[in-house]
Formats: sequence, structure tokens, C-alpha cells
Amino acid sequence: MQQYNKTTRVVVIGTGFVGSSYSFALLNQGITDEMVLIDLNKKKAEGDAMDLNHGMPFGSPMKIWAGEYADCKDADIVVITAGANQGPGETRLDLIEKNAKIFKAIVGEVMESGFNGIFLIATNPVDILSYATWKYSGLPMERVIGSGTILDTARFRFLLGQYFNIDSRSVHAYIMGEHGDTELPVWSHANIGGRPILSYFEDHKEGRSLKDLDEIFINVRDAAYHIIERKGATHYAIAMGLLRLTRAILRNENSVLTISTLLQGEYGLDDIYIGVPAIVNSSGIREVLELNLNEEEMKKLHHSAKVLRDAMGPIN
Repeated sequence: MQQYNKTTRVVVIGTGFVGSSYSFALLNQGITDEMVLIDLNKKKAEGDAMDLNHGMPFGSPMKIWAGEYADCKDADIVVITAGANQGPGETRLDLIEKNAKIFKAIVGEVMESGFNGIFLIATNPVDILSYATWKYSGLPMERVIGSGTILDTARFRFLLGQYFNIDSRSVHAYIMGEHGDTELPVWSHANIGGRPILSYFEDHKEGRSLKDLDEIFINVRDAAYHIIERKGATHYAIAMGLLRLTRAILRNENSVLTISTLLQGEYGLDDIYIGVPAIVNSSGIREVLELNLNEEEMKKLHHSAKVLRDAMGPIN
């Protein structure tokens, strides 16, 4: 779909914490030629566009403006970060009803423009809102991608790297399932430099306990609660995750990333968006990778899917 000699355009809908952090990262890394900012608060979008443009002499050439939904027509990617934020004491699933209504309106406006690109969804609960976007848009499932567990996986890799004093980029491990309280660590496929984590642990266990690994996962799962308690929102790391997805799409990378996508029989699940490893390129989702999970992991994944399915009333 993507040609390098074509002008690339990314539209960001929602210029709150996540949207503005993503826009700033996008300018810094110069991945696209055009960036359009859309927000219900038009003045906020205009202010962000002005501010970002003033950084252009320090960054990459790019055309940035506060736009309208009509600008989505020629976009390669529309990134939706708009919606109600998760507050202290709130779970992501608590946001379903209000954000489903917001999304129905947003997706309708985008599709009315003639948009035929790829949706990236970051708003929570991301799995359910990705499913809603797929339904509302009528686009093929491979062109509606949720950020899924891309952030949870990054947190997992960072904390494991910190624990073993290994560069997190050399730690390969996945979090799967709901981006939320029922997500699960895939210990059976976690490794450092190709060596299984549990095997590596055995050779470096002096002064350590397997309970430490359980604690690492708990800190991954509950990270958002701790950050929200301290500063009100999480936005930098998820912005970087969205940027990573954007690069994989616009540069046709065929990268393996843990995103939320529609399962159609994989892992014994059907008609549900949930976080799994998948290959991402300029067409969107090229392929869902079906890992050989152990019995406990498969049971947890199915439990996570059931929780999501039970919560989907406002969408269905």
C-alpha cells in the first residue's frame, strides 16, 4: 500500500496527553510528511500545531496543521487517542459506555471523508474500542489495529532487563490478553539472547527468588494505577508505542508487535479483539502469530477473552 515517493499523512484525533506526546515524538523522528491534529477543542489543536511548527528548525521537515475530518480522506493512518481518561480507582473497562458513544461519532466522521487507510486505536478500553472501530468503520480487520499490549510488553521487557541488568532491547518477552487487569505474561516464550528466562534465572538466582518474577509481572499489570496515582495520566510510553506501530506501517517493516487485533480461530478464540503478537506492515496486520502456549497460559488467555466479551454490551 505504502510507496516511499508518496506524501505520507498521519491524522491524530485527540490532542490530550497521549495525542500531544505522540505528535511530539512523530515530529522528533520525522516518520511522516504531514501531520494533522483534530480535537473537539479546536483552539487546543491549533495551539499544539503552532507549538510543534516552531520546533521545525530543530527537527525534520514536515507539514503540520490543525485540521478537519475532511483531511482524513488522504491519510495513511488515523490515530485515535480521544475519549474519557482513566481516573484514580477506575479500571479501563469502566470507560466502555462513554467512550463507545464518542467513538461511534468519530469513526463515522472519519469514514464520511472517504478514508481508506489504517486506524490505530489507543483509547481505553483499547481492545473493545478497536472492535467497535472495526464494526463502525466497515474496514477489513487488518486495517484496524489497537495498541493492545504493546505498552505492557515494553514494561515487561524493561523490568526484566532492570532485574537481570540486561539491556531491555535484548530481552524478548510478551504480555498477551486484555490491556488491563486480566493480561498474562508468556513465560514459556520469554528469553534473554535466545536463552529461556527461567533457565537464565537458575544460573543467576543467588539472592533471588521466583517470587521476584511474579512481582515483576504484578508491577507490569498495575503500572498504570501507580503512574495515574502519581501524575494523573500515562502518556509518554504509549506515545512511543504508537510511534513504533506508525513506523512499522509507513516503512513496511513486517515487525512483530503485540497489538490488539481480531482473532478468527487463533488460540481457539473468535470474533474478539485482544492483545497477541502479530506481523505489522504497510497493509496493517499481515499475520497473527499463534504461539504454542502452555496449558496455564492458554487458560488465562481464554479467561481474559471472556472478561472482554462479557464487557462488550454497549458495543453489541
